[in-house]
Amino acid sequence: MAALDRVKVLALGDPGVGKSSLVHLLCHNQVLGNPSWTVGCSVDVRIHDYKEGTPEEKTYYIELWDVGGSVGSATSVKSTRAVFYNSLNGIILVHDLTNKKSSQNLYRWSLEALNRDVAPTGVLVTNGDYDREQFADNQIPLLVIGTKLDQIPETKRNEVLTRTAFLAEDFNAEEINLDCTNPRYLAAGSSNAVKLSRFFDKVIEKRYFLRDGNQVCNFFHTFLFCFFPVSYELLMEAVFKTWASCDLKAILCWLLGF
Repeated sequence: MAALDRVKVLALGDPGVGKSSLVHLLCHNQVLGNPSWTVGCSVDVRIHDYKEGTPEEKTYYIELWDVGGSVGSATSVKSTRAVFYNSLNGIILVHDLTNKKSSQNLYRWSLEALNRDVAPTGVLVTNGDYDREQFADNQIPLLVIGTKLDQIPETKRNEVLTRTAFLAEDFNAEEINLDCTNPRYLAAGSSNAVKLSRFFDKVIEKRYFLRDGNQVCNFFHTFLFCFFPVSYELLMEAVFKTWASCDLKAILCWLLGF
């Protein structure tokens, strides 16, 4: 079997929110029996079918990096942790639905990973200190996942879920709320499974199809060869001989990546 292309997705959030349990559930569709604290970083792999059920379907590896530590770590620890952020393609922001502070700290986690963390170390940052414009130019796909849904009292559920909906909106991200001890929350065909698949598809598109206009270039090349089955050299020679006086010159340059 040929090696599969892969993407790197970080799982970020405060200690104890259930990142390890979530990653295990995502990768193995099983509940993690004895979760423990993550020291440094733990990596697991999920196999994902991009655009499943369409002619463009292709299988990819999703590397899920469970990053340990707290958002209030010393500068030296944060500097060491920064190596895990290299070449990331997506971020899953994980918070405990029963712990409001873990939700608020997602702003710090996201900014740290995106190299924009300028706030003093150890200071709790709330959504009032950052506005969504800081994420407006972010090209890294984000997904917000709330854990321990089963532990929210019925009397507070509506309040909590309303608050987390605004949280996801701040990140311009979809949200999933679940209980990591119950695989049915990610059952095939469920709304959560659809959101998850859509997120991974977006990560793959950003990594392999939307970089520097390559998707457009690939489509244009495919179009040309479908309708003009000649060698690349002859085709390009014909194109360049006819475009000198054409207003489309700049467009063709861009499409062809020259």
